[in-house]
Amino acid sequence: MPGPPCGSLLDYKTAKFSLTRNRRVGLLHRLLQLSALGYLLGWVLLLRKGYQERDTAPRVAVVTKVKGAAVAEAAGRRLWDAADLTWPPQAENVLFLVTHFIATIQQAQGTCPESPSVLDGMCTEDADCPMGNPVVHGNGIKTGKCLMFNATHSTCEIYGWCPVENSTLPRKPLLAEAENFTLFIKNTVHFTKFNFSKCNTLQASDPSYFKSCTYDPIFNPSCPVFRVRDMVEAAGENFGDLALLGGSIRVLIEWNCDLDHPATQCQPQYSFSLQDMRYNFRTASYYWGSEQQLYRNLLKLYGIRFDLSVHGQAGKFSIVPTAVSFGTSIAFFGAATMVCDLVLLYLDAKADLYWKEKFEEARPPKGKPKAAA
Repeated sequence: MPGPPCGSLLDYKTAKFSLTRNRRVGLLHRLLQLSALGYLLGWVLLLRKGYQERDTAPRVAVVTKVKGAAVAEAAGRRLWDAADLTWPPQAENVLFLVTHFIATIQQAQGTCPESPSVLDGMCTEDADCPMGNPVVHGNGIKTGKCLMFNATHSTCEIYGWCPVENSTLPRKPLLAEAENFTLFIKNTVHFTKFNFSKCNTLQASDPSYFKSCTYDPIFNPSCPVFRVRDMVEAAGENFGDLALLGGSIRVLIEWNCDLDHPATQCQPQYSFSLQDMRYNFRTASYYWGSEQQLYRNLLKLYGIRFDLSVHGQAGKFSIVPTAVSFGTSIAFFGAATMVCDLVLLYLDAKADLYWKEKFEEARPPKGKPKAAA
């Protein structure tokens, strides 16, 4: 007999609950429920704090100051202080501290033999030095002459800053005292979503506090004054080795603020890591001589580059993420029941029996019911 025109389109299905005496499936069900509960309590609420609204893009401001002084005997006795050792004087979240240098003093523009350390400047006759050609990786323009640089080397004569740059690097850092320099780092973060700002400097009543304190992760974590040697050692390096040829250290400042607690508990965490070995650049100071001759003192500076990076996030209770977290966990409870149903209906040895008990077709009686006598 053919079925109704619409088939099963107009059928209605309702849930039916069957109590199943199957210990294995019952154990699986409880384990899945416990897993969902552990996810809610352990991961969502305790670790991830899923009940909080979060701001992960704070506005940051960083100000640095270097204090210290050192004396170097190279190129004449000279005192170097923070203004001399800090390059550039002002830069955004970057600081370079000079620890070593090579000085070439009283250079003037003229002709002189190229350095024998430059391969393209080596020669045996004038034909090896074509006039007007620049010296590759050298210090000037070839004049067409081959000159004796010393008793063992002949090099091309060049037009450039003479004498050519000194390339002899002292074996020990000339500014080794820089390890005792201090770096003051003032950092402010502002979480716009919560209109909350925090600075890493204490509101000390004693104005000399920052002149006497030094950062220590255990005994003095609130002091933003860092000794250079401590920063290098925290990055896993020895100051003497790094100061000789220079390097780059990353200073990471992390703010993880729970605004459901007092603001005093919102404190930064500092970490230091070595980014690169060998860092140097050249700079020169110019002056006029007595005969109106332009001179310069050339410095090749080696040192430590500090790259300051600030990351932060803040969280505060909000009903929306709380509802979403609980809704997700409730969905996991429902998924546990669905998994157990699939095991019973498709994987269990008595799947046919469970299928018949689970799904039952209820048909309404045909005809009209008889009236009572």
